[in-house]
Amino acid sequence: MSEHPTDPRETARLRETVREHYATAALTVTRGGTACCGPQPVEVDENFGATLYAADERAALPAEAVAASLGCGNPTAVADLRAGERVLDLGSGGGIDVLLSARRVGPTGKAYGLDMTDEMLALAVANAEKAGARNVEFLKGTIEAIPLPAGTVDVVISNCVINLSVDKAAVFAETFRVLRPGGRLGVSDVVADDTLGPEQRAERGDHVGCIAGALSFSEYRAGLAAAGFTGIQITPTHPVADGMHSALVRATKPLTA
Repeated sequence: MSEHPTDPRETARLRETVREHYATAALTVTRGGTACCGPQPVEVDENFGATLYAADERAALPAEAVAASLGCGNPTAVADLRAGERVLDLGSGGGIDVLLSARRVGPTGKAYGLDMTDEMLALAVANAEKAGARNVEFLKGTIEAIPLPAGTVDVVISNCVINLSVDKAAVFAETFRVLRPGGRLGVSDVVADDTLGPEQRAERGDHVGCIAGALSFSEYRAGLAAAGFTGIQITPTHPVADGMHSALVRATKPLTA
């Protein structure tokens, strides 16, 4: 699996660039509402954003949650969420996937959202209040050091966020740790063809744009397997750049883990 930057300064720079980008996105939604029709989406692109959700899902949520959607897929559509389950969304942003998950798991379940950006967390909390969601909790932290005990959740989801991490091995290890035995991973992420090296991925887009930091298919499988996951499936859904794909990633923590 591709290593994260070894220079601590470069690691810090990349993380701060990501934080600033999503803080700006949150503020754009918070401040950009219009009286007639609500906030405009932060980005309009057929490969990223709210258009990847069904119309009835978008209609059931606060406009600000929909406008702040910056992902490359809809992980809640494939996570097979069940009533009473506990779900964790890595990089929860404005809260769209947390709110959709909360509806699916119902009042006996719970949906956690984890984000490192204060502005996104404030927007997500406001969106949960507008939606009347009582079975949600938003946590501040990084996806490389999840602030939950081991075996806390049944399902981990994420929407185009793992590719942004500067230490994906830590993300996979932490995800494995917080899942209960038999728990499931179901995420949307950007994945590169195995023929593309890191330099070629960087030529197709920058890190904060979810391109340069993406793993290849084989790197993603190897990273999940090294963390202990089994039943790994990576299914491309649509192209986002030449040789780069939005993909659905599924894996399971073994019962004997």
